Amino acid sequence: MVFEDEAGQSMTPPCSRTWRRIGRTPVVRVRGRGSGRVSMAGMTCYKPGERSWLIYAIREYRGRKGEPKGFGWRDLRDLLVRARIQLGGPIVLVWDNVRLHLTAGMREFTAANAAWLTVFQLPTYAPDLNPQEGIWSLAKRDLGNLAAADLGQITRAVKRRLKQIQYRPDLVDSCLAGTGLIMDD
Repeated sequence: MVFEDEAGQSMTPPCSRTWRRIGRTPVVRVRGRGSGRVSMAGMTCYKPGERSWLIYAIREYRGRKGEPKGFGWRDLRDLLVRARIQLGGPIVLVWDNVRLHLTAGMREFTAANAAWLTVFQLPTYAPDLNPQEGIWSLAKRDLGNLAAADLGQITRAVKRRLKQIQYRPDLVDSCLAGTGLIMDD
C-alpha cells in the first residue's frame, strides 16, 4: 500500500515556537520573500511484515521563465515507476483528488499499467487519512527556526530531514498509526 502526496515550502518560514526573555517577542527577519519555492512529492510505502519505505522527489522553482513551478503528471509517473522498481512488485496507490492526479495523461498511465498499479482516491478534504501528511509535518518541523539565506539552504534542509526520516522506518510507521488506519498481516 502506497500513500502519495505533494507539499511545498517557500522562503517564508513556517510559524514555530522558540524562546526569548519574558516580555520580549522574538522576531526573525527573513529576506527573499517570494523568490522561489521547494516542491516535494513523496510516497509512504507499507507492506505487512516488511519495513516501511519513504520515497520522495524534490524540485526547486526559482521563478525563471519556462521553469515548471511544481511537479507535473510526468514527474509523478516517473516517481511511481521508480517506486515500483524499488518495491519490486505491484502497487496499491492511495492519493487525494488534486487536479494533477486527475489529468488525462495520468488517467491514461494508470489505465495502461493496471496490471501492477491500482489507484484509490481519498475522500475530498481528508488529509488526516494520508500518512504522507505526517511526513511533511516532521520534515517542516525543523524549518520553523531556519532563517534561510537562499532557496538552496531550504532545499538542503528539506533533503537532510527527509533522508533522516527515510532511514527511520519507525517514524514512517508512526505516521500510519497517526491516521488511525491499520495494516493487517
